[in-house]
Amino acid sequence: MNATIIWDLEDDPDGNVQHLLQHDVAIEEAEEVLLDRQSSRVPSRSSGLPTAFGWTSTGRHIAVVYELVDDDPLTFRPVTAYEVPPPRAKKKGKKQ
Repeated sequence: MNATIIWDLEDDPDGNVQHLLQHDVAIEEAEEVLLDRQSSRVPSRSSGLPTAFGWTSTGRHIAVVYELVDDDPLTFRPVTAYEVPPPRAKKKGKKQ
């Protein structure tokens, strides 16, 4: 997926880069999940912002909370990202 990702300055204490670092998530990991079409997307339960859930090339499952800045050209601004447990596999034959 082609998109522009807006990052704040690394030394901005309230910026999105610092939010990622507080959760030990690298910018590259957040970008991987955000740009991966296979990532699942749901609204955040706390903020209502869109959240992408997916795997990084380092084998971590993370959530990236972001703002959709523009559709054309597609532009995202990550708010934060953090490691989350992987989704549980649905059991076959059981109705949910």
